[in-house]
Amino acid sequence: MHRSLLCAAVALALFAGSAQAQTLVATSNIIIRAVDRSLDFTSDTTTSIRDSKVVLAARDDAASFVASQGAIRGAQLEAALSEIRNHLPEAQGVSDLALAEAILTL
Repeated sequence: MHRSLLCAAVALALFAGSAQAQTLVATSNIIIRAVDRSLDFTSDTTTSIRDSKVVLAARDDAASFVASQGAIRGAQLEAALSEIRNHLPEAQGVSDLALAEAILTL
C-alpha cells in the first residue's frame, strides 16, 4: 500500500516537474520572441536597445542573475532593465528573469 502510494507520488511529481519545465521554456520563448520583435521595430530609432551600451554591458550581470535564478542582481543589470522598460512599454509586465534571458540572446 505504502509502496504504490509512494510510486504514485513520485510519478505525479515527475509529471508536474516536466510540465512546469515545458511551460517555463514555452513562456521564455514567447517573451524572448516578443522582445526580439520589439527590438527589431525599434532598430530604426536613434537609441536601439540592441545597440545600447548599457544593455550590452549588462550581459555578465544578466548571466549571473539567470544562473542564480534571481539571487544575484548586479548594478549593470538593474540599469539595463530600467532602460529596456523605459524604451519598450510592452516590457513593463515582463519579469526581470525573462528580460535578463533576452539580454543574453542579444
